[in-house]
Amino acid sequence: MTETTDRFTDIRPATAADVPAVAAVTHAAYHHYIARIGRRPAPMDADHAADVAAGRVQVTGDPVTGLLVLVPVTAPVEDAHLFLESIAVHPDAAGQGVGRRLLAFADAHARSLGLDEIRLYTNALMWENQKIYPRYGYDVVERRLDGPYDRVHYRKRLRGA
Repeated sequence: MTETTDRFTDIRPATAADVPAVAAVTHAAYHHYIARIGRRPAPMDADHAADVAAGRVQVTGDPVTGLLVLVPVTAPVEDAHLFLESIAVHPDAAGQGVGRRLLAFADAHARSLGLDEIRLYTNALMWENQKIYPRYGYDVVERRLDGPYDRVHYRKRLRGA
């Protein structure tokens, strides 16, 4: 077993049967931001079935209470990193350490792929996230408009990847 599977037995790759739960948890985690940012957050409109089929989604809980969408970016080599496209925790599981474990899994997964950096972004109006990510070692890289979204981009450099 790898470090990722040894330490995180409660986190597993999502299957096609999990797609409705992935959509439901994503909706529950993000829907309250619609009024604040004036549009649906991008993860709500993701093609969850395609992400699951591509092996990008990891879930935890039975029923599913949290998930990650992870995309390895390996080319060009000098820019290789793990892109944390989405993290979602159902509000009913808030405060139970689900998000912390998912972020730790992302670190271990990046290392298992030989990647020494994780990148992510969050909407500038999701200020709760801007307090969370620095506590887990993420640094702000920039703030920029990506289409209709005002995003704060982060990265975390891993030691010993």
